[in-house]
Amino acid sequence: MTLDAFIFDLDGTLVDTEQLWAEALSAYLTRHQCPCDKESVLRMVYGRSWTDIYRDVTARFPALSATPPHLMANGLRDDYLRLRGQGDSVIIHTSAALLKTLARHGPVIIVSGSPRADVEEAVRLLDAMDAVRFVLGAEDYSPGKPSPAGFLLGARRLGVNPANCLVFEDSHAGVAAAKGAGMWCVALNRPYAHPQDLSEADWVLSDLSGFSLSAFKRHMDTHG
Repeated sequence: MTLDAFIFDLDGTLVDTEQLWAEALSAYLTRHQCPCDKESVLRMVYGRSWTDIYRDVTARFPALSATPPHLMANGLRDDYLRLRGQGDSVIIHTSAALLKTLARHGPVIIVSGSPRADVEEAVRLLDAMDAVRFVLGAEDYSPGKPSPAGFLLGARRLGVNPANCLVFEDSHAGVAAAKGAGMWCVALNRPYAHPQDLSEADWVLSDLSGFSLSAFKRHMDTHG
């Protein structure tokens, strides 16, 4: 097994933000007289790109289609930052530590469904500017996960074979995208996270502190 590059999802993998984004969307919809039940909001948000979330929101609430995607994203960001400021750090520290460790072994990129500005802000929050080669956000590829388009674009920009890339994900859509791209995939299944079908992943861990390159290769030798 040759691993030439490492690709991380952002929300739910490196930062514990998907619940906050769901709460932000719920607050935004309520403020615009478009209330939506919690389960529907969670289904719209988890593992989805902003492009797909916007499409679903405007299909469900046509009155909001007059608001361009970037303006709605800005409104959501205000709610998100308010909610984030009320709680503890959103950094998943063991995941961030692994990203920095793997950057010593090969290029690391982030492929996220969030707007690129939010991904770049998160990289600064993680203090990972020197470890991350580049990021891809929702504006950079289409369609979003579970399509493999984002991961394949990342591999192409790095100049590496997709079969030699290892992806870290936390959602069913993300795992499906990684496997559809022909890449290896480790899924993070954190306790109390919104339930996801991660069965397609090559390895599922409750915490990325349990990951090492040697342990992954041993796992694949045993279970591959």
